[in-house]
Amino acid sequence: MPKDFTDGQREVQAQADSVRLADQMAEKAVHSSIRENDRLFIEARDMFFLATIDADGHSNCSYKGGSPGFVKVLDEETIAFPVYDGNGMFMTAGSIVDNGEVGLLFIDFEGQSRMRLNGTASLHSSDDLLSEYPEAQFIVKVKAREVFVNCPRYIHKLELVERSVFVPESGTKTPIADWKVKMIEAGSGDLLSSKDQTLSD
Repeated sequence: MPKDFTDGQREVQAQADSVRLADQMAEKAVHSSIRENDRLFIEARDMFFLATIDADGHSNCSYKGGSPGFVKVLDEETIAFPVYDGNGMFMTAGSIVDNGEVGLLFIDFEGQSRMRLNGTASLHSSDDLLSEYPEAQFIVKVKAREVFVNCPRYIHKLELVERSVFVPESGTKTPIADWKVKMIEAGSGDLLSSKDQTLSD
């Protein structure tokens, strides 16, 4: 797809004599819709990295993990994923409310391949998808603007040893995070959210 590179991107491309290559890659590799092979790759992942920008223009990058398929492709331009319990700061979710611009990086470490999806995100506290994710606090939906596979040369080959026991699963009691247990033992449990489902009986 045609891409409008920024002045800074063009400046560096010119220094590296890569303008021709950049234009070719943008035309051949970058697309605005989520294709079938993209869907299969995304929905097979159990983690991704998410970059956001807050109201002050400051960037933030976070790791998001779940069971394979926790990121759903809703249609050719939209994906959705849950916001699970965290440390209460909601830096990622808050930045989505502030700005909405996001960049997602999906990596298959065993297969040594990766995909980038850039777009505009929205945060939903009341959505039908919440019923499909035990203990999810919000649903994030992202409308894709750019989807493309990246060069995999520098991806280290890793193997999964064990998935996190803290990923909420239907019919299974999620363990309380160690740092929350320590807060409770130290008498600071009143700082924890009254909506924390892991603390309920």
